[in-house]
Amino acid sequence: MATFKYQGRNLEGQKVNGLVDAATQELAVEALINKGIIPTSLRSGKAKGTSNFDWKAMFVPAVPLEVYVIFCRQMYSLTKAGIPLLRAIRGLTSDASNKQLKQALEEVGNELTNGRSLSASMQLHSHVFSPLFVSMISVGESTGRLDQALLQLSHYYEQELETRKRIKTAMRYPIFVLSFIGIAMFVLNVKVIPQFASMFARFGVDLPLPTRILIGTSNFFVEYWTLIIAVIVGLLFAFQAWISRAEGRETWDKIRLRFPVVGDIVNRAQLARFSRTFSLMLQSGVPLNNALALSAESMDNKYLEARLLEMKAAIEAGSAISSAAKSTGIFTPLVQQMISVGEETGRIDELLIEVADFYDREVDYDLKTLTARIEPILLVIVAGMVLILALGIFLPMWGMLDAIQG
Repeated sequence: MATFKYQGRNLEGQKVNGLVDAATQELAVEALINKGIIPTSLRSGKAKGTSNFDWKAMFVPAVPLEVYVIFCRQMYSLTKAGIPLLRAIRGLTSDASNKQLKQALEEVGNELTNGRSLSASMQLHSHVFSPLFVSMISVGESTGRLDQALLQLSHYYEQELETRKRIKTAMRYPIFVLSFIGIAMFVLNVKVIPQFASMFARFGVDLPLPTRILIGTSNFFVEYWTLIIAVIVGLLFAFQAWISRAEGRETWDKIRLRFPVVGDIVNRAQLARFSRTFSLMLQSGVPLNNALALSAESMDNKYLEARLLEMKAAIEAGSAISSAAKSTGIFTPLVQQMISVGEETGRIDELLIEVADFYDREVDYDLKTLTARIEPILLVIVAGMVLILALGIFLPMWGMLDAIQG
């Protein structure tokens, strides 16, 4: 979500200024007009002295995707049955179990009572309703097919939920193994190695290098464990502050795509999300430029989002969609070919759905085999730990045995 600084005049003709959050400049203008403000100046950026890093946002949980799926399904059923919109919102507000969604729906109901449209009311709560969500609702309202827009949104969130579940299932085993390795290292440094160190000291044997390294590491951990924890916490906060900045987040997201083993899976999952979202926007009647901007906003990767916005700028400058997509350097030959064929036939939305399905199958296969691909790396880590511990503990014990026999 981009932030724009605006200057304008309200309904009384008074000068006003401030900040507005929106996916694009066009949506920012629309949001201001809905608030009764006529903008005279609008530019991207934060107010002077403000920070992009929202400390409170770290402790506010996001609305789960399951909640969105249920909400869209319920709204679809109510609107298809002909229930008045305000009555439907009031009913869903009373039944909502998620606190954030419940509060947002209460305020949306109040705005509907004041005469605002549903999309304009939801746009005031960008922390709950994404630009993609608001745009789909707006298109549904303008075309008289709000029920179909809600049905499409429910399918979209169901697909997102299924993808996340597959990723969590695939990562469960590696996280489980690495967690127990960390616990084992903690116990060894605090309880086991100090006992061996005191025993070696009593016998007065010359300790080999691996043993001295283990004992030195253990002593440092025991004496400075509070400092270690403080440094780790400080690094986590510093990392969070770094990725909260636009440059840091884009750099980090670019690094994520180049991670061994998982980077390629993340890249294909993001391409599947873009293809499905872009196709959904085009099928709903959203203009191409707005659809591209909203699809970029839905990406959970600022590096890819920046490249897509560059593609949007190239299209607005007169380039063909296929050539603009190729110049970004983020699309695989398959996506480029599908976009090129779709541009020639006027069926980009249909072909992009096929691309999304293809990448979803590829990601599903990769996630199923991810454990088998990560197992050799985990075995190397465990074997290295065992080798270091064996050399550090058994070498001096053999020296003690030789001293006793001598």
